[in-house]
Amino acid sequence: MTTAVSQEPLPAGEAPPQGGNSPVVTVHLQNIPLLSGLDPAVLKQVGMSMHFRKVEKGDYVLHKGGGGDHLLFLLAGRLRVVDLTEDGREIGLSFLSPGDYFGELSIIDGLPRSASVIATEASLVAFLPAAQAISLIYSHALVAERVMKRLAQKIRAASSHRSILGMPNAHQRVFALLAQLVKIAPGGLAVIENIPTQQEIAIMVNTSRETVSRALQVLIQSGVVEKDLRRLIVRQPEQLKAMILESEKNAS
Repeated sequence: MTTAVSQEPLPAGEAPPQGGNSPVVTVHLQNIPLLSGLDPAVLKQVGMSMHFRKVEKGDYVLHKGGGGDHLLFLLAGRLRVVDLTEDGREIGLSFLSPGDYFGELSIIDGLPRSASVIATEASLVAFLPAAQAISLIYSHALVAERVMKRLAQKIRAASSHRSILGMPNAHQRVFALLAQLVKIAPGGLAVIENIPTQQEIAIMVNTSRETVSRALQVLIQSGVVEKDLRRLIVRQPEQLKAMILESEKNAS
C-alpha cells in the first residue's frame, strides 16, 4: 500500500502544511514497522490523514513542553531526542532512524511533550493528527501491542541511560554508552551503525568532546574497536565490557 501526500517546508513547530500547491511524495506505508501488516483500507485511511514536513540539520521537530497534536514518523534522515538539565545543559537521550515513530506519549496521555527532537541531518517527517493516531492505536490490537512493547523498551533504555550518567569516570561512561549501542549484524559481527559524532556522544554522557576522542583512541589502539566509515566495528565486545569495569575500579 502506498500513499501520496503534499510536502512543503515549515518553520520550527509541529503544525502540518495546510493546502497550497506542493511536490507529491510517495510513501510505502507497509514499510513503516508500526503500520506493517495492517489492512490496505486502514493504510489508505492513515495515508490520507498524513502530512509531510522537510527539516534541515539543526531544526527542531518538537519542543519540550509543546502540545501533542500529532504522532510523528521519521521517513528519511536522522533525529536526536534531547532534554535540558535545570542549569540549561543539553542531554542527548537517543537517536531516531527512518521507520521510527515518536510523540506517542502525548498522544496517549494528552500531556505536553516530554523532550525535544532535533534533526542531525536533513530529514523528512510525516505527521498523523492526534485523533487519527488515537483511533489507530486503540482500534487495532497489532498497533497497540507494538506501542506497548516500544514503551517498555523506552523505559528500559531510560533506566540504562541513568545508570550510565551515574558512573563517576568519563571514559567509563563513553565505554558503557558504546556497549549499549552495539548491535549484532548478519554473520555475528558486533557493530554500531551510524555512530553518533564525538560531540553527540559527549552530550549523551555529560563530558567533553576531547574526552570522548581520547576514550575512542584507547579502544582503537587496544584493538577493541575499528572504524569503518560511519560505523564502528566492535572486534572484542567482551573486552569492551571489561574496560567499563576497569574504569570503575580506577575511579574508586
